[in-house]
Amino acid sequence: MARLMQGKVVLVTGGSTGIGRASSLVFAREGATVVVADINLAAGEGTACAIRDSGGQAVFIAADVSKRGDVETLVNRAVGLYGRLDCAFNNAGIAGAIGSAVHDYSEDAWDRVMSINLKGVWLCLKYEIQQMLKQGGGAIVNTASIWGLVGAPGASAYVASKHGVVGLTRAAALEYATQGIRINAVNPGTIRTPILDPFIAADPEFESMITARHPIGRIGMPEEVAEAVVWLCSDAASFVVGQNLPVDGGYTTQ
Repeated sequence: MARLMQGKVVLVTGGSTGIGRASSLVFAREGATVVVADINLAAGEGTACAIRDSGGQAVFIAADVSKRGDVETLVNRAVGLYGRLDCAFNNAGIAGAIGSAVHDYSEDAWDRVMSINLKGVWLCLKYEIQQMLKQGGGAIVNTASIWGLVGAPGASAYVASKHGVVGLTRAAALEYATQGIRINAVNPGTIRTPILDPFIAADPEFESMITARHPIGRIGMPEEVAEAVVWLCSDAASFVVGQNLPVDGGYTTQ
């Protein structure tokens, strides 16, 4: 049976752990050559090694998505190695200071969340789109969040940044739809990733509280988001443009 991403070259930011790692592995399973990018050198290389050990093709490139030079170099190196960039998953992000009210949120903490979660997605789009315009098309998926669709107290910077990703996805999708570039986003619910671990460790009731908010009755797994990401990047989703797909166990249906 033909694989969804056979022969494609894919870039995944934030590919060292969680949704990024799971997506990198699913892309490889479906036949893609994967460029894994992250600031975590050991874990990022670990993702690339896992792909190569399973018979796939992958390389790790260190990059901080909040830095223009890093992103430009990342895309250029990917194209230099493989000749093109067919798909990109702009996934790198941080939670920021969860639990801080708006009036208590520090400017430095706010700026850091925005520089990675929103500016980082914009920088990646900027250079990915430049390459895709040269080659005649491509597909891009951004990571937003359920908190990019609804509000949440104590997470103002994260919520604002992810609402920004939702809006940026829609605007960019409209700009490039007629030029062969499809741009969409996934909006994960609560997913069992390392970002979640400190909150569970700090409050023994946190997991049960979060689980209760998801109608499906459980927290999601990174692989469940990964399958949606790979589908959105594939030709199977060729008529899907500018969508922000909740992968949230029914959270935003309520």
